[in-house]
Amino acid sequence: MLEDSLSTRNKPEPPFRDIVGIILAGGKSARYGRNKALENIGGKALIEHVVDTVRPLFQDIIVITNTPSEYSHLGLEMHQDIIKGLGPIGGIYTALKVIKEDYGFVVACDMPFLNKALITYMVSLKKGFDVVVPRMGWKIEALHAIYNRGCIEQIEKNIQGKIYQVMRVFDSVNVRYVDEEEIKKFDPDLKSFLNINRPHDLRRLETLWLNS
Repeated sequence: MLEDSLSTRNKPEPPFRDIVGIILAGGKSARYGRNKALENIGGKALIEHVVDTVRPLFQDIIVITNTPSEYSHLGLEMHQDIIKGLGPIGGIYTALKVIKEDYGFVVACDMPFLNKALITYMVSLKKGFDVVVPRMGWKIEALHAIYNRGCIEQIEKNIQGKIYQVMRVFDSVNVRYVDEEEIKKFDPDLKSFLNINRPHDLRRLETLWLNS
């Protein structure tokens, strides 16, 4: 017990206390056929890889999920969607409504190659912006992004208007895009954004994991 107490006492504090780590695990994994968050690479579930990356960064981490029993082993605070069936925008809305801090770093549950340095850089950019989000050409990574609670009003308007695409919120808020040349300073191969939608994607990630 003394060893456990000393180990906890000596554990470094996460650097970011004014922003919450938010893991979205509420999807139905319809294209995948089963819960992709619990698929394994490198001996761990995908969501566990995500937790391992964000835990050292954020003092508070929450999981947005409509099946909390599947993630109880993570020991994290969990919340179910306030409005179910909306997809990612519903998860982001729920997260921003429940967090006490002004900012949340939102990430999908199936991204095992997250990059701490890139996330840290994005956090450093957040002041004065409603959203900080990676952009590579036409592709915007809305599920690897920082959101301010100031987005809540616009998200509510979009939901009321049945506009459920997350990126449509960006049209009406102050966004800081993190472009590809910035991203590559931290993640040259852009692996941070790799995820799975179908079983062959998992095999590809397994190969990358073995070769990393």
